[in-house]
Amino acid sequence: MKKIKSFFWGVSLFALPVFAQQKPAYLDVDKPIEVRVEDALRRMTLEEKVAMTHAQSKFSSPGVPRLGIPENWMTDGPHGIRAEVLWDEWYGANWTNDSCIAFPALTCLAATWDTEMSALYGKSIGEEARYRNKNVLLGPGVNIYRTPLNGRNFEYMGEDPYLASKMVVPYILEVQKNGVAACVKHFALNNQEIYRGHINVQVDDRALHEIYLPAFKAAVHEGQAWAIMGSYNKYKDEHCCHNQYLLNDLLKRDWGFDGVVVSDWGGVHDTKEAIFNGLDMEFGSWTNGLNWGQSNAYDNYYLAHPYLNLIKKGEVTEKELNDKVRRILRLVFRTNMAKERHFGSFGTEEHALAGRTIAQQGIVLLQNKKNVLPVDASKVKRVLVVGENAVKRMTVGGGSSSLKAKYEVSPLEGIKARLGDGAEVIYSPGYASPAVKEQDVLGAEEPDKMEIDADALRNDAVKWAKDADVVFFVGGLNKNDGQDCEGNDRSSLSLPYEQDQLIAELAKANPNTVVVIISGNAVAMPWVKQVPAIVEAWYSGTEAGNALASILFGDVNPSGKLPFTFPARLEDNGAHALGEHPGDSINVKYNESIFVGYRWADKQKKTKPLFAFGHGLSYTTFAYGKATATKKSLTADETITFTVPVKNTGSREGSEVVQLYIGDKKSTLPRPIKELKGFSKVKLAPGEEKMVSFTIDKTDLSYYDDTQNRWVAEPGAFEAFVGASSDDIRSTVSFELR
Repeated sequence: MKKIKSFFWGVSLFALPVFAQQKPAYLDVDKPIEVRVEDALRRMTLEEKVAMTHAQSKFSSPGVPRLGIPENWMTDGPHGIRAEVLWDEWYGANWTNDSCIAFPALTCLAATWDTEMSALYGKSIGEEARYRNKNVLLGPGVNIYRTPLNGRNFEYMGEDPYLASKMVVPYILEVQKNGVAACVKHFALNNQEIYRGHINVQVDDRALHEIYLPAFKAAVHEGQAWAIMGSYNKYKDEHCCHNQYLLNDLLKRDWGFDGVVVSDWGGVHDTKEAIFNGLDMEFGSWTNGLNWGQSNAYDNYYLAHPYLNLIKKGEVTEKELNDKVRRILRLVFRTNMAKERHFGSFGTEEHALAGRTIAQQGIVLLQNKKNVLPVDASKVKRVLVVGENAVKRMTVGGGSSSLKAKYEVSPLEGIKARLGDGAEVIYSPGYASPAVKEQDVLGAEEPDKMEIDADALRNDAVKWAKDADVVFFVGGLNKNDGQDCEGNDRSSLSLPYEQDQLIAELAKANPNTVVVIISGNAVAMPWVKQVPAIVEAWYSGTEAGNALASILFGDVNPSGKLPFTFPARLEDNGAHALGEHPGDSINVKYNESIFVGYRWADKQKKTKPLFAFGHGLSYTTFAYGKATATKKSLTADETITFTVPVKNTGSREGSEVVQLYIGDKKSTLPRPIKELKGFSKVKLAPGEEKMVSFTIDKTDLSYYDDTQNRWVAEPGAFEAFVGASSDDIRSTVSFELR
């Protein structure tokens, strides 16, 4: 660099780069992003472009230091900001300032049926990501709940595409206000963990467009998501991380997505497919992104030196590369180099309380015979808490959503804190799960295999139950392999660790036994008629115990509703009734087609679900009046509004989720009896009545006609069903589409 003699302070100066003398367009935050993108692109070398398309560490990809373009740093979500890991390993880096707030699992968020809660969630987790200087949050997840055995269902938003679509959008919008990209995952059809790396999903076009794609489409069109993550599985015999139809034809061409497509870690399998089939950024593990190999080998990634060599040999052009880099630059200018980007905040009381509020709104009261709940804290002197899940940490484990939480209030701690010195609280484990090696801890050893005396644990808990005023059994699933955990599916709908027998015996010993299930999945309940009260508490994060206690003792009136169906038996689920889970290890056929969840349950005349989609009780009662419509018919360019009066007929304030379903009485192709097309969470004081309205149009009456490859709304008779759940319809209105 040429020296320039300084006339100031007697110090020699080096000549500044050209861009420091006159600011180039890509650094001018007042210029349109597309102008900045093109200006930066033309200044980059071939090597700099290729480098941006693949990882340089476990969670980062290169920028362009020469041009002052920063790196991209990803963080696992969607329930909290993952602890820092070593540069090239999954093991924790042992930082002392990366303990996050753990937010409730997305099943809990979906169970709020409240878009304001989704916005609060996105705002809070976005602030945490921003503070940690992450510019891409790997979440939220919107894969549809097809089977209750999917080990990763807890990370998603339930079985219904309309509910998932409405709940994902506010999350994305609020995350991205922090200058952090939401990376919506896993696109698409990642509905099981068994064989996830290679299983080829065979699904008809109707189910694809009506069930499995709408939430992703809403994320792009309404949420304006800046990133999408591909999935491990195959569709049309191509891996979804480089899938011509999903990524090029559908996402980028038909939907107009202008953000980046990020591979799932290790989801890339071929350089040329990655080049041409829509992938923009490759992330993964070790040598080729999939297999164990030499460490720190990012130059060997499919989109690294192999890509560069193909270009230099003239076997491929820079056309596809430039498109990838444009998208990555767009990401950078929207996040790390945005005009306004707040500093964020991390591990705050505000975020912890936001998480508690979301959990309180999402906890579902499934059953409450004889109004056993809420428990009057002033009238109980001895309380027994039973169950490993009452004390087990639920923010760790489970795969990529594992967190290093700043703190986690257990159910036992929450109950004790709520009762204070007013009552004796006794804890008895009742059951135990095998100890497992701690996830992502360098040097962690397999724990000694301890023999579990299930009979002794059960007998001890039952003995204590006989003298308690109330028994809180806190069980369910956990984050161990084969339960609610990435990488594997459950083997059964039943509760593990002999919990069913324990619950049955506790109920015999004490009629005031309350069962609290902590899970992200439905479970079988052979004891359902033996216990008076059942609560689904989900994985509720940092403030889990306090949120649960506030429900059990009536400080908060429960208002959560199930975002998926609880079948009584596994064979009452469509995927299992028709025999296609998990497939033959090569292919899995979605024989149930569009009849997923309550759509399948509605078809079954002789069986009813254990608890229906949309079900959830309250400590007060609500009366629905007769629903009315603004007109008896509508044309294709008109709307129709349905209104129903809802009144709180109980003695305390509460919130009710009013649900609108639409049914097509006669159609050319088979359709579900009804489909969710609207919901509204309304808060009512005792005796208060409000009018709840829903407006729909032709799109809400349409189905995807795979014979024409388009959405169709057929003229004819329809019905609007207004109710408290999918199997609790309170009012019906007939209307026509002309």
